[in-house]
Amino acid sequence: MAERIVGLGRWGALEELIKRAGGCAVVDGGLATQLENHGANINDPLWSALCLITNPDLIKQVHLEYLGAGAEVLVTSSYQATLPGFTSRGLSIEQGESLLQKSVKLACEARDSFWENVQNCETLDKRYNRALVAASIGSYGAYLADGSEYSGNYGSDVTLDKLKDFHRRRLQVLVEAGPDLLAFETIPNKLEAQACVELLEEEDVQVPSWLCFSAIDGIHVSSGETFRDCLDALEKSEKVVGIGINCSPPNFIEDLIRIARKQETEKTIVVYPNSGEIWDGKAKQWLPAKCFCEEQFGILVKRWREAGANLIGGCCRTTPTTIQAISKALKDTL
Repeated sequence: MAERIVGLGRWGALEELIKRAGGCAVVDGGLATQLENHGANINDPLWSALCLITNPDLIKQVHLEYLGAGAEVLVTSSYQATLPGFTSRGLSIEQGESLLQKSVKLACEARDSFWENVQNCETLDKRYNRALVAASIGSYGAYLADGSEYSGNYGSDVTLDKLKDFHRRRLQVLVEAGPDLLAFETIPNKLEAQACVELLEEEDVQVPSWLCFSAIDGIHVSSGETFRDCLDALEKSEKVVGIGINCSPPNFIEDLIRIARKQETEKTIVVYPNSGEIWDGKAKQWLPAKCFCEEQFGILVKRWREAGANLIGGCCRTTPTTIQAISKALKDTL
């Protein structure tokens, strides 16, 4: 198992990182985007997880690029990695579980080798903190690969129990792989959030989790339910230590942070928006929209921090350059 922060339990590691970072730590950016920038063809239902099969070294390289840009939390390549998805390609359950474990292993190896290099420098670079690894758990809609993670429309046959059963074994395998954190990502509705919370309790998971919704504006998550109502499903859970928004346009973020803070939540607030472009899940392409450049991100992250965010990064269509701008903006305020 990868080396952990000495003297800190799993529950305290995130809090300690945020403290060392001055109150707001940096999450990495778009993994799939950077894989494609390096020439990977991931136009596939497995999306970025395809590289766990075809080019795991490239995944590790991208993790290292984000660390160099200032990322203090690495999110693994397991977002769209599911056992049904792997078996549909002819892999066995055992092979699929091994690939899930590999996603954590690659991130931990990148983190440990990068930190060793930093420590071996004659002068320790004060910009860097030893990163944590968050195992990504994408929504049910991400597995469907039909864009429903941005609509929340799963159909009447998708029940709370069905969602728990869908997530259960992947959750167990990822926990066993030894990440520092779990990241439930792009959750589009309250039902799936409740399923994740109940599953964490049923499995008595001891790895701290964050859960991020996708949003359609500064008030509502993708299903049309209010962000405020969705947070109610999470607030009483001791397993969920972080709440927030990911893969949504940057211009929604500040209002959503303020909604969370207005509820006087004591949980870590996590935000990592996309570039502002809109994904068409049916056509499987990005639609033209207002795109936020690195300079704009640098301005916005200061506002997000002031509004109460504790973890800030990027999602789809963001790159190491984006994360470098975010890191610089946050460090400049210290």
